[in-house]
Amino acid sequence: MLLGIDLQSETPIYTQLVNGIIEGIARKQLVPGEALPSVRSMAADLGINLHTVNKAYHLLKQEGYVQINRKQGVVIQPDAFPAADEHFRGRLKEQLRPLIAEAICRGMTKEQFNEISFEVFSDMIKGGE
Repeated sequence: MLLGIDLQSETPIYTQLVNGIIEGIARKQLVPGEALPSVRSMAADLGINLHTVNKAYHLLKQEGYVQINRKQGVVIQPDAFPAADEHFRGRLKEQLRPLIAEAICRGMTKEQFNEISFEVFSDMIKGGE
């Protein structure tokens, strides 16, 4: 799986890494039990700081997407992924609010926003087929 990192983006690099790995899981490009590159290797491949990769991996561990252990390194969670519980739903709403607000300010209708959301969701699911 190739991760695209935009060094000019306003989005922090560790967030881009986290998002890219979660998207890889969603698209089934990364499968449960699959090993990710070591922190050192990922940092060298992307030309970024070790601490940035380490931070991304630890955030993924906190959210339940990966396991980190001394023998295997970082692996995609081999068991069940975290559920879309109330905590996740609350966070999702919080993250959507600024996007929806900006869409409204730019004159986008609810139908247009829903259409784009559906398109992205469908594309993500198709990515695994």
